[in-house]
Formats: sequence, structure tokens, C-alpha cells
Amino acid sequence: MRRPILKSAVIVAHDLVATVLAVLLTFLIRFDGALLAERLAHLPQLLPPFVVFAGLVYRQFGLYRAKWRFASLPDLANIVRAVALLTLALLLLDYVLVSPVLFGIYFFGKIAIGLYFVLQLFLLGGPRLAFRYLKYSRSRQNLARAAATPALLLGRGHDIEVVLRAIEAGTVKKLAPQGILSPRAEDRGQMLRGVPVLGSLRELEPVVADLAARGVPVRRLVATPSALAPEAEAEALLAQARRLGLPLARVATLGEGLRDAELAPLEIEDLLLRPTVPIDRPRLERFLSGQRIVVTGGGGSIGSEICARAVAFGASALLVVENSEPALHGVLTRPALTESDAEVTGVIADIRDRERLFAVLRHFRPDAVFHAAALKQVPYLERDWTEGIKTNVFGSVNVADAALAAGARALVMISTDKAIEPVSQLGVTKRFAEMYAQALDAAGGPARLVAVRFGNVLGSVGSVVPVFKAQIARGGPVTVTHPDMVRYFMTVREAADLVLTAASHADREARDPQGGDQRAAVYVLKMGQPVRIRDLAERMIRLAGFEPGVDIEIAVTGARPGERLNEILFARDEPMVNLDGIEGVMAAKPIFADRAQLESWLARLQAAVAESDRAAAEAVFGEAVPDFLRRPGAPVHQRPALPEPVASRAHVGGRQAIEDRA
Repeated sequence: MRRPILKSAVIVAHDLVATVLAVLLTFLIRFDGALLAERLAHLPQLLPPFVVFAGLVYRQFGLYRAKWRFASLPDLANIVRAVALLTLALLLLDYVLVSPVLFGIYFFGKIAIGLYFVLQLFLLGGPRLAFRYLKYSRSRQNLARAAATPALLLGRGHDIEVVLRAIEAGTVKKLAPQGILSPRAEDRGQMLRGVPVLGSLRELEPVVADLAARGVPVRRLVATPSALAPEAEAEALLAQARRLGLPLARVATLGEGLRDAELAPLEIEDLLLRPTVPIDRPRLERFLSGQRIVVTGGGGSIGSEICARAVAFGASALLVVENSEPALHGVLTRPALTESDAEVTGVIADIRDRERLFAVLRHFRPDAVFHAAALKQVPYLERDWTEGIKTNVFGSVNVADAALAAGARALVMISTDKAIEPVSQLGVTKRFAEMYAQALDAAGGPARLVAVRFGNVLGSVGSVVPVFKAQIARGGPVTVTHPDMVRYFMTVREAADLVLTAASHADREARDPQGGDQRAAVYVLKMGQPVRIRDLAERMIRLAGFEPGVDIEIAVTGARPGERLNEILFARDEPMVNLDGIEGVMAAKPIFADRAQLESWLARLQAAVAESDRAAAEAVFGEAVPDFLRRPGAPVHQRPALPEPVASRAHVGGRQAIEDRA
């Protein structure tokens, strides 16, 4: 029996035994003599169905999903609600149904039912709190014995308290908090779980000096999200840490309420963005709990984050599909996966290998597939255009077909903002893959196939920020292809959460019989205003402690093939969808649903690739995505005369068109 199943079984057994004990103790305390004997004689008739009912109530209120070592007030509130419902059920049975009809007496009575309420609360909540205290006590002892690093925690009280809980629970190891610095000056002098608030964030240097004078040298700083907010003047904090020579880590979180908190080095990109778009954690937990998930390209920066988030939100099994052995090994050895309760496996497979992919997915039987495998570097794809078509087009076709054949309920295809009015091979191949997913989705089967469009993902492999960081580390120059180029930016965490949110929304729509072809097909994060790349370079230079143009030069090198100055999130003819209840995400309806036409284009693309005929391939793309032929540098004789896209015309008839031709 797997460990997660065994743990759940023990919790279920405990709660059911506690229910039996609560009823028995109620009778033993409240009654004696003949009254007790009479009730015990009838108990075998009433107790078993009541215990089964109690188990269903506990499940409904989430008692089996909560981890005992993190037992908290919300968990106790769920216990109170569950026990209150059981108590009301006893009142109904005793005073309306069972006692007057079967026995002619009140089997429990009001006093006994009140006593049951108290006993049941104690028997369910007491062991949980005792277990948590035992874990807390043991972690304090281990912390005292271990060679823990003296540290200062930075941030507001709520964030700090959760980090302290994570330290006590052993999630964050080898850290000995010596004090807290809060953005709120009025917090000075207070205590949080035994750790004093020593001052504000601006007082970092004098606080460190004071602790050193008292024989407690601080060797690490840990910043919570509230310490990195714009109003907290995070740049000044970073400058102070550098002057002191202290490593500054940030709290990276997985799962609900920072329970599975982990620390990561603070990077410059953590300070570059607007406030992070909040995510609906309960929604993702409801969607992912117990699900079997496949991630293609799971060894990449975005794919690996999707893997980590999926298991953090409760996926029961995860399969990583990767064609790079080092990348596969890297993601499978991440602590977020190795320490999770999910069954995590990986396979070496190329999405171009159709037969292999079908076999892998058929054996795993996924509930949802997240397709992150792709070639995405614009200059390379402009040169090696056949490889882009093989992976981004035919590889995506293979993934979509294999997911449907394996019975997946949802497929999320990762696309790019470059897919709209594409001027590059990356953009047009991704747009074509979106169209194929929309065609399959329009068939109206039980599965949903949708796409998400990313802006530039900070910290992902090949993104501009790591390039700028490396150039700054070498002393410059920092190269900008065009001074007026602007881009949308998002974090890797935001990108992964957008993918999961899209899947949860699409899955809900699949259960809505009124959805039809009006359902959302493309999702995009609300990334605020686009950022001018030159401004980004200047700010990164200043965050590194240098002055642009003085210490480090900025060189303009000229736009590369396939680049454009501005990115677009939605096409002009894509109708928008109102996503009720989902903040920070936009969506559009499908604009293409003609599978027969797509099959014809795919056959022509395959021939063009086989013959290395780029003109033939671009002719296909020009028919499918007319905007591609309007790009700068496209042959004039190939440019379409009419502005109306073929895709928009093909959508007329929606589902009926694909059903007639499939």
C-alpha cells in the first residue's frame, strides 16, 4: 500500500473510532443502571449507520485532506462544523424519527446530545493538536541540536508567522531566527512565536550590528513577499544586504498558505515586476486533487514549475515526458517532487515520435495533459525552420491526438503572444498548433483542448533577464536589439498557475452542457503594461549597483529576424470571454474549427518539410494565418489582398463544420 493511501486510511480509522468512542462515553457518563443497559442493547442497530454517515460528513468538510502536523484554526473550524452537523442529525433522529416511533423514549436526550458535541470535538481535535505540538516540540529540540544558521526574517506579521511555523515543522531547515524586521515601524517590541520584532526594514544595518555586538552574528536574511512589495522599498533592502555581505533569500511557496514553504536566492528579476497576480488556490486544489497529470517538456523551466505546482495542489500521479535525459533527471530530483505524496515518474520520449507518445499516454491514462514541449528561440527557428515545424506543429498534433486517445479530460497547449499577427516561425507554428487544438475542441467531445499565451517569462531559459544578468556580471555592454522594443513579462510561477487555472476553467466548461462552441479557447494573464526593454536593462544595471552609461554601457544591436517591436495578446477578430470568478486572467473564444482544411494543410506542410521547400511551407502558413504574409519582408506577390482571415471565415458553422468533415 502506498504511503499516502496508508496515511489517509489511518486518519479515516481514527475519526471513525473517535465517533464510536464519543457515543459510548456519552452514554457511560450520562446514564447508568437500567437506562444505560437499555440504550446499549439498541446501540448495534443505530451506531453502524451513524458512523458511516459521520465518515461522509468528515469527508465533505475536508478532515481527511488536512495534514495533522499543520493543524490550524481553519482545520478546527471544519471539525466544529462537521460535529455541529452530526449533533443536529442526532437531534432530528432522537426527537422526530427514531425515538418516538421505535422506542417510545428519547434515546439520547438534550443533555446527552450536548455532551456528545463536547466529547466529539475533543476526540477529533485533541489528537490533531497533540500531534502538532509533538512535531513542534521535536523540531525545537532538533533546531537546538543542529548547526542552524542565525537569520533575520523580513516582512509583515502574517507572513513571518507562517514561515516560523514552517521552521518549526521542519519544512524550512537549519535556520535559527534571531529577530524580525517589519515594514510597520509600530510592530517594534512585539513577539511572534517567541521571536522579537527588532525594528523596521530600514534599520537592517544597525540591527545586524547590535546583534553582532551581543555575540549573535547574523549570517542570513530571509525576505517574505511583503518585504519585497514596492511600498517596502525592496531595492533599498537589497542594497543594504549587499553592503553587509549577507545572502538574501526569498520565501518561495508551494501549496496552500505557505505550508510547504521553501527558500530560494533572491534574484534581480524578483524585483522587476508589478505585484504578482493572485491565484485561486482552492479552485486549483479542487481541480487537481487526486488527478493523474502529464507534462510534456517537463524538464524545462516552465514545465518543471507546472510539475511542482501540480503535485503541490494535490495531483495523485505525475508523468514527466522529456526528450533530454539531463533535463528529466533534473526535474525528477527536485525536492518539490521527491518530497511530495504524489506518484512521480518520468519517461524519455520525443513528442515527434507519434507511436511512442501514444503508447506512453495510453499506459499512464492521464486526466489532464499540459503540453510545454516546444522549440522557442526565434533566431534559431528562423534559420532551422523545418525543426520548428516538426516540433511545434507535428509534435503538438501528436500530443493532442494522443491525449484524446488516452481519455484525458483536458489538454492545455502552451502558446505565445508571438502567435498573434505572427512575423516569425515561432509565432506562426504556435498559431497553427492553437488552431489544431481548437478544431479538436470544436468536435464537442468530453475533453477540452485549450491554449494559453505567455509573454516573456522572467527566469526561463533563453529569456532576456538571464542574458542581461550575464552581461552585467561580465561588466557589459548590455545589448538591446531596439531602443523602442516593448514586451509583456510574467514570472515562472505566474506562468504555471495560468496553465493550471486554464485547465480548471476548461474542465468546468466541459461539464456545462450549454457551453458548445462559445467556450473559451485561449487564456492570457493580465500582465499590466508592457515594459520597454531598454528601461528594463537600465533598472537591472542599477539593481546590480552600477550606473547605466557610466559603469556599464547599453549597446543597440538592431532587431533580429522574426522580432517585432510590440507584442499582441489577442487577434482583432477573437471574441472575448467574461471569466466570472477568475481574477487576473483574460480569455477569448475560438476562431477556427475546420479540421478537414487543417488535415490538408498538414499534409502539404509534411511534404514541404520533406523537400526542404520553405516557400511551400510559408504558402501553407499564409493560407492558414493570412497575417503571416503581411509581415515585413514577406514576398509582395504572396501578400493577401483581403484583410479578412481565413480562420475567421472557416469558423462559420462552428461545430457543425467539423462534424460534417471529420
